[in-house]
Amino acid sequence: MAKIPRLMPEAPRLFRARVLRSVRYSPSVQRVTVTGDDLHEFPFAGYDHWFRLFLQLPHQATFTLPEIDGTRWYPQYLAIPQDERPHLANYTVAGYRHLPDGAAEMDVDFVVHTDADGVLEGGAAIWACAARPGDQLAVLDQGRIFDCPDDVSEVVVAAEETGLPAVVGIAASLPRDTVGRIIQEVPTAADVRVLDAPLGVEVTWIVREHVDPHEVPGRAALAELERHVPCDDRVYAFVVGESRLATAGRRHLHRAGVPKSRITFSGFWKHEARQAVPA
Repeated sequence: MAKIPRLMPEAPRLFRARVLRSVRYSPSVQRVTVTGDDLHEFPFAGYDHWFRLFLQLPHQATFTLPEIDGTRWYPQYLAIPQDERPHLANYTVAGYRHLPDGAAEMDVDFVVHTDADGVLEGGAAIWACAARPGDQLAVLDQGRIFDCPDDVSEVVVAAEETGLPAVVGIAASLPRDTVGRIIQEVPTAADVRVLDAPLGVEVTWIVREHVDPHEVPGRAALAELERHVPCDDRVYAFVVGESRLATAGRRHLHRAGVPKSRITFSGFWKHEARQAVPA
């Protein structure tokens, strides 16, 4: 994680946006497509380009955003009165494209999950499923985390569904001569996608409903990762998703000979807490 500041923009820019459409992309994913007056200036870098997502909540009459002064914006966010404070979460660009008219569109994928009674959970997912054209939001550019060294021998990527947008972007952005392995866990077979990965990258899809539909997300991906033997100490690994997948995956890779400096890991959320981190 120490490499993240090097890849983050020194002066991150905030982009106001509005919803164009919201569709159920797959059984476990709600995709919201947005645009904005200056979204065409978003410095999309591919890979796992991520951002801070600000959402206007239904009870808020105005969309109040913090003043952005370099990287020190969070205290200003907390200073907004709680009733007026927008919802804040971290998300990855699921798609970005320039249009012939000069505008741009961005896709944001929200994992849809429910509690034991089938009630939708998660503030951002609830917002996404109810989003209508014209609803306001804002994105604060944060750059990317994926930071593969030039001397890499093998790229190893592992994630569950919360990391799927990052994996999709990484697969499409990797140099075409890359050799490696992608391990991607998803809830259902209908959530499996075609990845634009290099020919030398083996893609393993793990469908949780075929293994154990009640298992904690990420456990099956972790088991598969722990069976993977890195080829040498020039491997670069990227492991994201549920906290245990990220931390135990890193531990396995390091014990298998991969230097800690060549492992990027991030626990987006923790199962025991039943909530995203920090969303």
